Amino acid sequence: MCNSRINSEEHRRKFDIKNDIFKVEKNPTNDNKLVLTINRQPIGEWFKEQFGKLRYGFHETPGELRKGGGLKL
Repeated sequence: MCNSRINSEEHRRKFDIKNDIFKVEKNPTNDNKLVLTINRQPIGEWFKEQFGKLRYGFHETPGELRKGGGLKL
């Protein structure tokens, strides 16, 4: 388990990690490659999920946004 901050260059921000498990595992689509996972999720997907939580909040999802940019009431 790890408690720290990790940086995503793609999302240009740092994310706090608390009690998360980092592990190098076999790539599920290619046995000849390895992938870094956080809590059994590939690190790229983990970053996208964390960024989505920051961007849309913890309760709203991108699907709840209206075309005009506001939230559906």
